[in-house]
Amino acid sequence: MDRRRKIIGYLLALMAVVTQLIFAEPAGAGDRGDPRSEGASVFKGWGIDTCQAPALTTLSAWKSSDYRAVGVYFAGRARACPRQTYLSERWLEGADDLGWRILPIYVGSQSPCVRASNKKGYPIGSYPFDQGQSEGEEAVSKASGLGIDIHSPLYLDMEAYNDKDDDCARTTLSFIRGWATAVRSAGYLPGFYSSAESGVRHMDRARRAGATSLPDVLWFARWRVEPTTDGEPSIGHGAWQPHRRIHQYKGNITESHGGRKLTVDRNLVDAPVAIIE
Repeated sequence: MDRRRKIIGYLLALMAVVTQLIFAEPAGAGDRGDPRSEGASVFKGWGIDTCQAPALTTLSAWKSSDYRAVGVYFAGRARACPRQTYLSERWLEGADDLGWRILPIYVGSQSPCVRASNKKGYPIGSYPFDQGQSEGEEAVSKASGLGIDIHSPLYLDMEAYNDKDDDCARTTLSFIRGWATAVRSAGYLPGFYSSAESGVRHMDRARRAGATSLPDVLWFARWRVEPTTDGEPSIGHGAWQPHRRIHQYKGNITESHGGRKLTVDRNLVDAPVAIIE
């Protein structure tokens, strides 16, 4: 009788373990832990992003504001401002010396079902994973050439798309995974910017399905709400935590600080920033 009870006990314990495995959310890129353990430098606070990298004199004037991080569009064929007046290795060193933390943004090929008309001319092609790898390698090369060191994040900008279109979503995810694979293999952290209601929702859905090679950091756009990095409903509560989220909560806002005016998007940052050599 004792032997039977032991066997029944073992079977019940085994069933409990199997049940946990079946219903547990799969571990993946969204569950990698604190990025500082991978050599990243983390910033927590307020940030901006703007189409053109501002002059250093403007960044100096804006030190009178609460912002201390700035998104910089450093490469990618779909950038709205491909000709950057000030962006250079010296500019990055100067911004870093002024106490600004850099969020490097790469705007490459866009989803075939991208919503913005000005991005439809840059679609992902027939071999999305390979194309993603190629553009990831370009992002690494451009970043390295600007003095952005390994363990820095590189943020892929994928504008809002129809993530409910299955064929388009598969193509887009394949490209993102290829890009993230190339960036990660070079020693950088692959980040991802998109709308909370399309690309970011898509990434969390892929995570739940057990997809690998997903971005390490999520930068989500959800405007006209209170800024939060922890309360975004499109991301699993414990996923991409800690220090792996940025919330863009307002866009196209014109502000003046220290007598200098800029049109910016506003962000709450709790995420890795560039390490400048």
